Amino acid sequence: MICGVGLFAASACGANAADGYYSNPVIGYSLPDPTVIRAEDGFFYVYATEDTHNVPIYRSRNLVDWVYAGTAFNDRTRPMDFVPNGSIWAPDINLVNGRYVLYYSKSEWGKTWECGIGVAVSDRPNGGFHDAHKLFVSSEVNIENCIDPFFIEDEGRNYLFWGSFHDIYGVELSADGLSIREGSVPRRIAGGMIEATMIVRHNGFYYLIGSAGTCCEGARSTYRLVVARSRSLFGPYVDRNGRTALDNHFSPLLGKSARVYGPGHCSEFVTDDAGQTWVMYHGFQADNVDAGRVVFLDRVVWGDDGWPSISGSQPSVQSEAPLFGTSAGIDETGDDSGFLFMPTEHPDMLRVEACHDLPFSWQLVSMSGVTMARGKSSRTAIIGTGMVASGHPYLVRLSYRDGTKVGKLLKP
Repeated sequence: MICGVGLFAASACGANAADGYYSNPVIGYSLPDPTVIRAEDGFFYVYATEDTHNVPIYRSRNLVDWVYAGTAFNDRTRPMDFVPNGSIWAPDINLVNGRYVLYYSKSEWGKTWECGIGVAVSDRPNGGFHDAHKLFVSSEVNIENCIDPFFIEDEGRNYLFWGSFHDIYGVELSADGLSIREGSVPRRIAGGMIEATMIVRHNGFYYLIGSAGTCCEGARSTYRLVVARSRSLFGPYVDRNGRTALDNHFSPLLGKSARVYGPGHCSEFVTDDAGQTWVMYHGFQADNVDAGRVVFLDRVVWGDDGWPSISGSQPSVQSEAPLFGTSAGIDETGDDSGFLFMPTEHPDMLRVEACHDLPFSWQLVSMSGVTMARGKSSRTAIIGTGMVASGHPYLVRLSYRDGTKVGKLLKP
C-alpha cells in the first residue's frame, strides 16, 4: 500500500486491499462526516469536516488505500461571507454540469440560529474550490441549525436536503446547483431525531439515511445510522413498520460495537464494479479514542424486502475488499504513478507530492516547450511558478525510475 505524506503518512495507513481483504478503519486520521465521489479521472475522493484546516481531501482507486490529496480551500479562497469565525462542517461533493460542486456547513458550536449552508465550485476534484458563497443562514429561512447539506439530482432537477436535530428539510435548487430555485420553499420531510441526511434511490424507493444520538463524545457517543424509505423524494418516509419519519420513526441500520463507538454520518453509497454497494462513515476506535472520528468502510446488502443492511448491524473488523477492475483492489500507483499536483497558499508556488520514496526530477516547461526551471526531490517538490502568467497553462514533467509523468496545469 502507498501511504500519505508528511503529517498524514502514518495515520492514513492501516488498510490494504492487495490480498483481497481490508481492515477497518480505512483512514486512521480524524475525518468526520465523510463525503465521497468517483471523479472523472477514475479516482475516489473523500472530503470531510475540517479537523484539517480548509477541508481535507483524500484520494483512492479502491475505497481502501487512501492518500492525502490536499484541501478544498486555502486561506485566500476560504468562505468568509457568513459565520466568519465558524468552522466548515459536513461537506457534500457532487459533479454538476461538468463542474465539481461542494456544499458545506459554516457554524460555531452551539450557535444554531447563526449557522448556514454555502456552496463553491472547482474544475478539478482535489482542491481549487472558488466562488464560495452563502445559500442561506438559519435565521433567514426560520429553520434552526441549518447544517449537513446533501445534494441529489432527481428526474433532471436538483435538490438540497439538510438539518440537524431540528427537523430535516429539502428545497429545489437552480439548474447549476448554485442557488435556490426562484419560488422554491423548504419542505419538511422528517422530524428532529436525526441529522446528516443522505438519500439514495434503489428499486423504486428513496431511502433516507440519517444519524441519531450524540456524535462527538468519544466513548460516550451514541451516534448510529437509521433508515426510512418512501416512494417519493419528499416523502412520506416510513420505517419497516410503516410509521412515519415525520414523527421520528426510523429503523436501525448500524450501531456501535466493542471496537467502535458512535458510528455515523455516512457518505453517499458507492457501487463497485461487481455491483456491490459500499458506504463510508466515521466513528471512534475503542482502543484509540483520542485519534478522533476516523473513517470506516462497510458493504451494504439489499435484502429481498428491499431494505438495506450491514452485516451484524455494526462496523466490521476485516472484510472482503470492494471489486474494481479484475481483482479486489488496485494499487494506488496504477497508471498515475502516485504523483499529486497540489496548490499551495501562495499563487506562485506548486506542490508536487510523490506517494513513494523514490527520487524524481522535475522540469517546469512552457507550452512552447521551453524549460523554465528544473530540480530534484525524493518525496515533496515545491516549484516556483512566478515566471508563468496568471491564467496561462504550463507543464510539469516528472521523471522517475519507472517512467515519466507530465502534468498540464493552469496558473491561478
